[in-house]
Amino acid sequence: MKKYFPLRTLAVAVPLTLLSGAVSAGVVGFLGNFDAVNTTGQEAHGFEIELEGLHASDITDTFGGLGRGFPTTVERYGAPVITEYATGVRIDYMSSYDAVKGWAVGTPVAPAGFTTGGESCWSGGGLGYGPGTPCDHFGVGTARNPTKTTYSWLLGSSPGTLTNGVVSLPAPVYQVIPQQPPAPNLPPPPPVVIAQVEAPKPENNTEFGDAVWVKVYTTELDHAVRLEDLVGDNNAIKQARSHTEVEWQLLQFDSGKSAAPQPGNGMLELGLVQPVGPNAESIIRRYEYYQFAGKGYDPGTHEALLFGNDSNPGAGDVGNFMGAQNGAVNLLGNPAPVPEPEAWAMMLSGIGLMGFMSFRRNRKMRNPA
Repeated sequence: MKKYFPLRTLAVAVPLTLLSGAVSAGVVGFLGNFDAVNTTGQEAHGFEIELEGLHASDITDTFGGLGRGFPTTVERYGAPVITEYATGVRIDYMSSYDAVKGWAVGTPVAPAGFTTGGESCWSGGGLGYGPGTPCDHFGVGTARNPTKTTYSWLLGSSPGTLTNGVVSLPAPVYQVIPQQPPAPNLPPPPPVVIAQVEAPKPENNTEFGDAVWVKVYTTELDHAVRLEDLVGDNNAIKQARSHTEVEWQLLQFDSGKSAAPQPGNGMLELGLVQPVGPNAESIIRRYEYYQFAGKGYDPGTHEALLFGNDSNPGAGDVGNFMGAQNGAVNLLGNPAPVPEPEAWAMMLSGIGLMGFMSFRRNRKMRNPA
């Protein structure tokens, strides 16, 4: 459990050894903005973004953060607190607490059927955001890509104490891979930008994790983008929404208890082969997540049972909107490859760049009539 007090300051531990590697060469930064709907069943009093493998110095921006033009009044919790721990960084949006008055603000529980546009749960959104709005908008910019991202609603378990509540909102992980020039004296071609999203891991000793529907839009721009460009009716998001990359995909992680899971199980991988365009300075992907409805789950394995299939949902398969991720990678031209042959050989074999597919059907399907 975590004890929260009315005021907190930036806490920075002894820095870790910085991770290095060719995958980050030429990258200016990674950005992510998203709505999160409170489906925990109790009022939340904050939200936590946990980024493994990063330092506090890698955080370049936060939605509603201090020291920048974007105001700190865009959502109910104000500017977040950044705390470095042994293996990463936490971004905490949280309410202040008073021993007499209790928590100053909170995010109510969402009623059944509540939905948002994906970037509406803030004071500049189109939802009529206020004290009764059961969702909030959060975002962070980083100089490097975290090795893992975890989201949690912060729930009041006792006076002045918050505990982590589960958020089933997968975060994309990006890899930027420079390409070899065709000849020694020629400039390198544009890099390949790979985006990966992993389904939630199984809980309660089940074979399959919870299923989630994802829809993906993407676009490339000839200029860099900022964190506040990834909200509302900004032209960057309008352009992304006009290009569908994945119409529908059901993600579900298989632990392999009854049969060995397929490679890439539970993983959506995009951009595996094609490099970005020659003039691209940023690439934007918008991920929309929806609850699985369908026929329910298999009582023995927890496998999702569908009316359609995992890339073509039938009537009743797609449930309520859960949230959206507006993510971007700002590139610095066409970076020259870093000579790490052993690392590259492992990476290329691991992600299967030779496969001509935009994503995998990563779920064993049993589709009973």
